[in-house]
Amino acid sequence: AEAAGGAGTGPAAGQGPGPGEEGAELAAVIGATVPTGFELTAAAEVQEKLGSASSISRDRGKIYFQVPARSLPQVHRLRSVDNLFVVVQEFKDYQFKENKEDALKDLEDLVKKLPWTDPLKVWELNNSLKKKKTKRKKYNVQRTASKEKLNDDGEEEGTAQKDTNKQEDCAQNAAGGEPASGQDTEEAKRAASRNGEEEEEDDNEQSDAKDDLQAGSGSETKAGDGERGEGEAKVLKFRVTCNRAGDKHSFTSNEAARDFGGAVQEHFQWKADMTNFDVEVLLNIHNNEVVVGIALTEESLHRRNITHFGPTTLRSTLAYGMLRLCDPQPTDIIVDPMCGTGAIPIEGATEWPSCYHIAGDNNPQAVKRAANNICSLLKKNENKESSSSPGVPLDIIQWDICNLPLRTGSVDVIVTDMPFGKRIGSKKKNWDLYPACLMEMGRICTPGTGRAVLLTQDKKCFARALSRMGHIWRKAQTVWVNVGGLHAAVYLLKRTWERAEEKRSFW
Repeated sequence: AEAAGGAGTGPAAGQGPGPGEEGAELAAVIGATVPTGFELTAAAEVQEKLGSASSISRDRGKIYFQVPARSLPQVHRLRSVDNLFVVVQEFKDYQFKENKEDALKDLEDLVKKLPWTDPLKVWELNNSLKKKKTKRKKYNVQRTASKEKLNDDGEEEGTAQKDTNKQEDCAQNAAGGEPASGQDTEEAKRAASRNGEEEEEDDNEQSDAKDDLQAGSGSETKAGDGERGEGEAKVLKFRVTCNRAGDKHSFTSNEAARDFGGAVQEHFQWKADMTNFDVEVLLNIHNNEVVVGIALTEESLHRRNITHFGPTTLRSTLAYGMLRLCDPQPTDIIVDPMCGTGAIPIEGATEWPSCYHIAGDNNPQAVKRAANNICSLLKKNENKESSSSPGVPLDIIQWDICNLPLRTGSVDVIVTDMPFGKRIGSKKKNWDLYPACLMEMGRICTPGTGRAVLLTQDKKCFARALSRMGHIWRKAQTVWVNVGGLHAAVYLLKRTWERAEEKRSFW
């Protein structure tokens, strides 16, 4: 079999304009990793904002779409994508040899046959946008605290953020939903990298990822040391990251990254560097689907809103997907009764400023973190507009979820991440908490038109609670998602016309 196996017939098979054409005419096939389960939501956003149709990868958690390279700034402003890369080539049905040495040799030989020219131009164009953004950002935020800089301007363009700890997401979505049996160390890494939850966890993920990559690319690094003195032009530094899922491969992801990386180095005369690299080449292998790409984001775009993390901070991209599911309309009142660090209402107020967002939690520490995150958002907006900012349509309150200080039938939409019973609360407590929550949410929600989008991993408990509250809530849709390696569900509920019981005398 040819090293290329079956050449791709997907969106990446056509590579756009020829090498001699200007950047403005250059077409780019962009791959984006998205929260698993929200691929259709991301595709709808791409269609709406960029006018491009997307194809959804069989490897869950990825979409592909084609845009002119000049649209890159808009691509970076998408709210539902975690990481972006430009596709070099996609193979729908790559035929791997059974023998390990032969399979790896084929991957090495593939490097010389790939159409690198246009994707590298797209990468260069992306870099020049990034430099402009960074210069402007430095000027704007010199007065703000360094911890705020991490997410500054993330909404405008995620690549402006420079954080050497970005290995956190390098193995994200290795197998999408449920782990494949043939996975290597990236399975554990993916479980952690999905989370993006706590700073402390991030450190662990990053060191794991680093060790993994160094183990997988030792030979490249040694081979690259000889390049130093060659020529006066700057020698680009690179690394190869391989995400592999499936149980029919004779090699590990480390071996694939090492051998493919060695061939990339030989082909371009680049220098291998695991941490301080200019170019990150991606080799995504999912069973017989192979996609080679070049990373366009340095840090996952999901970190854009949050500067103060809690034990279960939700990804901004997942928060966006949940909000979009309930189709917010202008003037809607949207409540997150268990807001934690405020990821959902902050995303909501940023993307749907014509709605009024109310966030609340019973934990004073969570309310404090959410308030700090809202302050960071206000500072960011002031810097961006360099004039007095009108503020954000968002308030944060400390309250009791089972006894909300809101008028009956006064809320249009409820969007919240319910306690899983893992890091916060317990499964036992959920048996009482979930029905009480659904009852109180039903009370404040407008009969007939109100809707709720609820995320939980405690699906058994939720199903029981919902069956008890069937008179006020009707399940309209379920989206299966992966949250920090946990198999969770997002439920879209519609409020019936039934009147909710008001047990308390003071209502």
